[in-house]
Amino acid sequence: MRNAKQTAARRTRRLTEPVVARATTACDRIAGALGAVTAKRTLDLALGSALLLLAAPALALAALALTLRLPRTGGGTLRRETRIGLGGRPFELRSLRTRRLRLDLLSRLPHVVRGELSLVGPPPLTSDEAALLCPGARRRRQALRPGLTGLAQVRARSGMPWDEPALLDAHYAEHHGTGLDLAILAESVRIPAYAALRRLRLPGKAHLSDTDHRLPGYSVAE
Repeated sequence: MRNAKQTAARRTRRLTEPVVARATTACDRIAGALGAVTAKRTLDLALGSALLLLAAPALALAALALTLRLPRTGGGTLRRETRIGLGGRPFELRSLRTRRLRLDLLSRLPHVVRGELSLVGPPPLTSDEAALLCPGARRRRQALRPGLTGLAQVRARSGMPWDEPALLDAHYAEHHGTGLDLAILAESVRIPAYAALRRLRLPGKAHLSDTDHRLPGYSVAE
């Protein structure tokens, strides 16, 4: 009787151990994926909410100025566009109709808080742009939330062949993480801040033409 019970117990273990092992592996994978998503989403919620709170007065003033100007220019205060988000789901992207002080980007912060955008990610594409992507690039795009800024945006002016937007988006999709996101955010702030400081430091600097610095008495005939 005891041998029969031991045999039955061993048979049960043989049947259940593979199932338990597969379930454990699946849980570990899900936990790892959720951990990565949670870290990025936590950064979006915390920093996105803080930035929205700080930018709210400027956004309110900009919206009021646009509203007062509407009778003359026509159009709405917000620009509404359909873009493709996480998982290929479309959403309506709303932003202020102004580029001053990057208020159009800051006005998209509610999308970050709601989870339709991330602070850092590839730019949100239209449905037509998404349809032109190859299958691999489309899968990479759909696996990430589009962002307010991204690797392609901060490296766009380098002019180097390896800084093509498609290559940079692919690199970000493969290597994205909290450290890279923070570095991109810091660079996104540094670039416009540096440009603003240069304008303040050199106000109204003249750009000399070829004739501005010629010696007196210079003649083309010479």
